[in-house]
Amino acid sequence: MKLIKNANIITMEKDDFENGYAIISEGKFLEVGNMQDLKIKESEFSSVYDAKGDMLLPGFIDAHCHIGLFEEGVGDIGMDGNEDTSPVTPQLRAIDAINPFDSAFLDATKGGVTTVVTGPGSANVIGGQFAAIKTYGRCIDDMIIKQPVAMKAALGENPTSVYSARKEAPVTRMATAAILREALFTASEYNEKIKVYKENPDENEKPDFDFKAESLLPVLNGEIPMKVHAHRADDICTAIRIAEEFNIRITLEHCTEGHLIYDIIKRKNIPVMLGPTLSSKSKLELKNLSFDIYKCFEKEGIDFAIITDHPEITIDNLYLCASLAVRSGLSKETAMRAITINAALATDISERVGSIKKGKDADFVIVSGELFSLDSKIKKVFIEGKEI
Repeated sequence: MKLIKNANIITMEKDDFENGYAIISEGKFLEVGNMQDLKIKESEFSSVYDAKGDMLLPGFIDAHCHIGLFEEGVGDIGMDGNEDTSPVTPQLRAIDAINPFDSAFLDATKGGVTTVVTGPGSANVIGGQFAAIKTYGRCIDDMIIKQPVAMKAALGENPTSVYSARKEAPVTRMATAAILREALFTASEYNEKIKVYKENPDENEKPDFDFKAESLLPVLNGEIPMKVHAHRADDICTAIRIAEEFNIRITLEHCTEGHLIYDIIKRKNIPVMLGPTLSSKSKLELKNLSFDIYKCFEKEGIDFAIITDHPEITIDNLYLCASLAVRSGLSKETAMRAITINAALATDISERVGSIKKGKDADFVIVSGELFSLDSKIKKVFIEGKEI
């Protein structure tokens, strides 16, 4: 067992502990409480770390990025995030392209990011499967929290700009939506044929295997959401419309103009991943990019996660992005939730990460200084109880 003592523990659960302790055993939080309630003698622990009043925070979570697929410092050979040879590629799996030795993973841990939700980019209308993984390891199979965690889809300028250059569909937003619908219709028909066959396999013919349709079944069956890249307000509405047509779950990624239709998003109760905002307005659909969106969503009572979209913003700056959101008027509590428990809840991994609680993975960060102060310092990072 390991002991962290004399820490200002912000749990993201019901209770915090201004002078608290955490006991870690077998990679999990075994116990968290006030120092005055600690019953076990220090001599019984394999290691003891005295935080001396520093904050103990849950490990940070980036709920939307492309770490490991767009590798740092290797050029084109490491650009594995977009299979832009066909606009519909749901059969692709991020775990088959993620390189755990990408230097960005070390950057992530230095920045306190212990969990990432990573996957294909936005060149295609349907890009493939995202995975939730830890940021430390040598083999991707040992880093996985959940696979697949979502299916990537993209609306707006990204797919149209890629394929219009080739004079192939989609060239317009209409075509993008039509291609997405066609893929979902095809998968729905395939799903029905599978169900009919399974009801009476002796009498019914087994449908021919369709890898793309098969890969979309977890979306149609409600097992995972479709992670929809959408910046402009009209694209967000299109995503919602198609989701309701097929009765599927979606999450809204980037949501740059979400403040223009916040009432719709709130009424539909759709998880939102905001960002990246620490970047240039590199295309027309980013003209309303602003840190003000965070306080706007908070004011309207809409939960959200803050994302880097690494490598758009390098992943070690997730905490900085939250700090700048605070400087722009977001409360510290909401900012903290946006890079921990909200990110975990929105990506269906909260049973393991996102807060400090008995039974959850012992992923945590020791931070000195004032929370979200630009001179606060990440001192230590632990993943499953191991100091990284």
